[in-house]
Amino acid sequence: MKLLKNFTADSFQNFAARLGLGAGSQHDQSTYGFDFLSRDRLKLEAMYRSSWIVGQVVDVVAEDMTREGINIRGLDDPEDANKIQQKLDDLEIWNELTNAIKWGRLYGGAIAVMLIDGQDVSTPLDIGTVGKDQFKGLMVLDRWLVLPTLQDLVTEYGPDFGKPKYYDVIADSLGLSNQNIHYSRVIRFDGVDLPYWQRVAENLWGQSVIERMIDRLTAFDSTTMGVAQLVYKAHLRTYKVKGLRAIIAAGGKAFEGLVKQIEQIRLWQSNEGLTLMDAEDEFATHSYSFAGLDAVLLQFGQQLSGASQIPLVRLFGQSPSGMNATGESDLSNYYDNINQQQERRMRSGLGKLLHVVSLSVLGKALPESFTFDFASLWQMDDVQKADVASKITDAICKAEEQGLISTQSAMKELKQSSEITGVYSSITDEDIESADDSVPRPGEVNESDPPYTEPSA
Repeated sequence: MKLLKNFTADSFQNFAARLGLGAGSQHDQSTYGFDFLSRDRLKLEAMYRSSWIVGQVVDVVAEDMTREGINIRGLDDPEDANKIQQKLDDLEIWNELTNAIKWGRLYGGAIAVMLIDGQDVSTPLDIGTVGKDQFKGLMVLDRWLVLPTLQDLVTEYGPDFGKPKYYDVIADSLGLSNQNIHYSRVIRFDGVDLPYWQRVAENLWGQSVIERMIDRLTAFDSTTMGVAQLVYKAHLRTYKVKGLRAIIAAGGKAFEGLVKQIEQIRLWQSNEGLTLMDAEDEFATHSYSFAGLDAVLLQFGQQLSGASQIPLVRLFGQSPSGMNATGESDLSNYYDNINQQQERRMRSGLGKLLHVVSLSVLGKALPESFTFDFASLWQMDDVQKADVASKITDAICKAEEQGLISTQSAMKELKQSSEITGVYSSITDEDIESADDSVPRPGEVNESDPPYTEPSA
């Protein structure tokens, strides 16, 4: 028995209708090529300065990643967290981190150098050697201000394995010029991560976020400018003159008379004016309809939104359309993406930075219980805050009544919750210290509580 072999193509094809790849249609010539925009520094800077969309794509994500800062937890003294936060504000650390992320997104890479007074930036950072008030802030250098040592890479296993060991600062830099910076002293931000060989082609940097969306950006700008040009042609007027070609060719008084006639028509023609012309001349107007152009622009805007992973309500400041549309779901997904970027690109470097700040500000290392999380970008309204505050208060009071925590611990939890709800922010450290620190047994009356009195009828 002879077996028939059936071959199945990887995609749909109809050779008779020339449908599908490889079926002989124009679609067969479709392909993708390299743009290498990330290597064109001047063009990227021109786009950033002149295109508000490019500015939004670069700035919005960076600013949102640092806008609300962090919540510090697990310190022995709550006041220590306030001192660290104050030092971060005084040295404008969040502003410098924002710039580092911006230039990393624009150019494909940037570093933030930790400036520690009295230490050589070319030596490996030993966090334990940081003394009181030695940390002086961050200095941001983009990929065009430093030259990574491609022949001297990190060989120690860890998150920096395979990355440049040193960054040589060029002479044009405003600070640290001609110095070699050890990788342990920098917080590095790459743009779009690339495959190995492409990363090698970019000197181990990433790719500009603009490079992926350049085709959608030019399409949007071209459409926008095309619509703007149509405004000038929305009301076209034509004037037919018998023998016009002969009048122009002859010139002289006949041509001058024609020009004067057109000038008189343009001078006196209005909504209430008259158009005076020869009986054999013809005058006509042509109006253009803009119907459908708004939908085309919206589609191109949505493609830009998808390419940049920024919702329309955040990228364009555009109110969501449709019945009962609020844009909250789009912003919620966007904020989740921002938190993912924070965890992936900021946590490691920021953790190292906080250890340095603690030694410089507090004069001591952070405890093992130390941790931090990125503050939520989602802002609750007053009703939501009141609801959350009520639920937190009930949970804390029940824990105290069950003998799980002391009154002092309960007050600490209430004060900490004020960062979210805005309630109980008036609880002072003195109030907490004066509260009872003993954990009462279930049903036992806490001595610090006021005596119970029967309510009057």
